[in-house]
Amino acid sequence: MEYTQLGRTGLKVSRLVLGTMNFGPQTDEADSHAIMDAALDAGINFFDTANVYGWGENKGRTETIIGNWFAQGGGRRDKTVIATKVYGNMGPDGVPAWPNQDKLSALNIRRAVDASLKRLQTDHIDLYQFHHIDRSTPFEEIWQAIDVLVQQGKILYVGSSNFPGYKIAQANELAARRGGTIGLVSEQCLYNLVERRAEMEVIPAAQDYGLGVIPWSPLHGGLLGGVLKKEVEGSRRTSGRAADALADPGFRAKIQAYEDLVDKHGLQPGEVALAWLLTRPGVTGPIVGPRTAEQLDSALRAAELTLPEELLTGLEEIFPGPGPSPEAFAW
Repeated sequence: MEYTQLGRTGLKVSRLVLGTMNFGPQTDEADSHAIMDAALDAGINFFDTANVYGWGENKGRTETIIGNWFAQGGGRRDKTVIATKVYGNMGPDGVPAWPNQDKLSALNIRRAVDASLKRLQTDHIDLYQFHHIDRSTPFEEIWQAIDVLVQQGKILYVGSSNFPGYKIAQANELAARRGGTIGLVSEQCLYNLVERRAEMEVIPAAQDYGLGVIPWSPLHGGLLGGVLKKEVEGSRRTSGRAADALADPGFRAKIQAYEDLVDKHGLQPGEVALAWLLTRPGVTGPIVGPRTAEQLDSALRAAELTLPEELLTGLEEIFPGPGPSPEAFAW
């Protein structure tokens, strides 16, 4: 496993990030623990979660599963860089959030950190991420809350998720003016071969301010994982957003061209999609969210792939990026 520093920090993390969103809803605790053990054995030291994972009535369940894994000892916690997130309503689904039960007020941040620490059975969070922008809370308040938590030793670094480029700039400019606050060190964003809009503003902002980029949904909901071949084989039935996307003849033709190109090179679609992200400027490592041990094995193979120039050129032709800003939308 290769390692890199997270943005401008001295923190070394693996170039694959273990996503845990499926732990609980789709993967039971025993299998989740086995996947985490296998990931650690393979050298993956960067695990990502969120306080809301588990979903529905089970919000927080994923953090609890990870905490129970840490509690088994064997150096699991010390070897793991654990990242979690704050923003979402931790109350019951379908019920409006009780005041200060969500978003990024100083009160909710303080409560959310303590709750995550308890579920994770640890005394600190390595990377605490804002899951979304909060339009009603000024960064002055957010950074003040974070400064206190850093001083208390409850969190070490702070990152963003789903932030536009201007919010990354705004947050870090204020952090610099305050002094003593390192600011955002990472941005977790939607980024893959199909969805490349982050290249216009988000990734350039992250690079300029020294943030590591952590792409989520690297297979775009499975659409880059060989979905058409699986349809033919009868091993997968598309539904929801994937089915809606494939109902567009033009998009379906792109996915078919992608699968044909990858097959020509004797490779697997999902592994190529991950390997492509590892070639992109500014990317620390994509988040892989295996439901099974086999899916983890596939991700590990992707980390060892070297994509030939002919394949990279073909991928660019099928899924061209938007181009740099402002040229992408101006002259």
